[in-house]
Amino acid sequence: MIPAQSPTLTLGNRFAHELADLAVPWTAEEVPEPRLLVINEPLAHELGLDAVWLRGREGLGLLTGTVVPEGATPVAQAYAGHQFGGYSPQLGDGRALLMGELPDGSGRLRDLHLKGSGRTPFARGGDGLAAVGPMLREYVVSEAMHALGIPTTRSLAVVATGRGVRRETVQPGAVLARVASSHLRVGTFQYARSTGDAELLRRLADHAIARHHPEAADAEQPYVGLFEAVVAVQASLVAQWMLVGFVHGVMNTDNMTISGETIDYGPCAFLEAFDPSTAYSSIDTGGRYAYGNQPVVAEWNLARLAEALLPLLADAEEDAVEVATQSLGAFRVEYSAAWSAGMRAKLGLPDGLDDAVTSRLVGDLVTLMQDNRVDHTSFFRSLGAAARGDAEPARGLFLDLAAFDAWAERWLTLAPDAGSMDATNPAYIPRNHLVEECLTAATVGDLGPLDGLLHALSAPYEERPGLDRYASPAPESFGTYRTFCGT
Repeated sequence: MIPAQSPTLTLGNRFAHELADLAVPWTAEEVPEPRLLVINEPLAHELGLDAVWLRGREGLGLLTGTVVPEGATPVAQAYAGHQFGGYSPQLGDGRALLMGELPDGSGRLRDLHLKGSGRTPFARGGDGLAAVGPMLREYVVSEAMHALGIPTTRSLAVVATGRGVRRETVQPGAVLARVASSHLRVGTFQYARSTGDAELLRRLADHAIARHHPEAADAEQPYVGLFEAVVAVQASLVAQWMLVGFVHGVMNTDNMTISGETIDYGPCAFLEAFDPSTAYSSIDTGGRYAYGNQPVVAEWNLARLAEALLPLLADAEEDAVEVATQSLGAFRVEYSAAWSAGMRAKLGLPDGLDDAVTSRLVGDLVTLMQDNRVDHTSFFRSLGAAARGDAEPARGLFLDLAAFDAWAERWLTLAPDAGSMDATNPAYIPRNHLVEECLTAATVGDLGPLDGLLHALSAPYEERPGLDRYASPAPESFGTYRTFCGT
């Protein structure tokens, strides 16, 4: 392990210092042959990092954890979590390290975190490594989510390690450098509560308030304010997932952030044929985390956060439960409001329409899309053309043409705004077959498909010549899609 020589790079150790009880100081494993696969230069600039330096020996060392800036304290974070409904009292960063925090251009602290940097005390029998394919998946999808305007962790770089990783077969290894507002999770609070240390739980809550929800500090009951703030940001986040057809795939409580950012893009995917029961993950055999279940699961996860926070919400547990139940009740209201507003925008509907009219219109459309197994993204994008007078692209997606015509007639009488629809309904998402295409190619050293997909996804609402294939659904030959978590 050698110190970084860049005179401008400093990483803070706020989490490691303030919450040492929730962290284990640790170092990354050495990397035999580091080779940069992809780097996010705009994000590097935003963080004040020199992209040229990052491409060099010391920069690659930072991105793999083998070069540590002076004063930094890399740690593996501890957390608990409910995984598929079952509680695990200790999970933690089994193959990851928080290198430290650095300010972005606006002065906001951001975590620099590594995945695949080697075994830690939380590895639970795992090898602590990551393969090229899953790390590039997270890079592609997280940056697509950012371009879509959805709160998310970001990807700074993926570095191939030159080390083989044994999964079903031996695959090339990699480390992902991830950037986040923080890595505080519902599971972090569950772990703190499980220790029985009320002061640790309080310090964690104070840390979360200061870092993410400072308005809660001025509330009459700051910890109630913190919980309500997390409820609000998660209601908004999951509504945005639903509106673009994103299926997270593994909504365990350790994968729900306090900041309201999407985190952990393991078995994620995007809807093609609209079906609320869609679950792509190979390990989600019961469909717990299916597309249509995501709002319910988010509410369930927030109930687990409430349980962890009970000692801070009131002196008597009975009173704390009452406070938590009342605050959690806002989730359904806030989610419904966010989703309804988003659907009105996707349909280009003007303000001031009767809620009952729009509710029936949206409800009928959802049923129609499901009955006809309509491609989610293609349909909403083609509605912009329908609003301009060319309904055939949208109409051609339906088997029941009469039903679509009847619905479209009702919709068109409301004078939808095609321009605003184009700014709301993306032309390009990470189509599942294209993601697999670029990951397969990258695994054997061909980064061309990855570059092409990233280019299309960088401006998802702007249709551009020559990018038709990135807007097209998967061919029938692609077959049934399954995703895997990569560990």
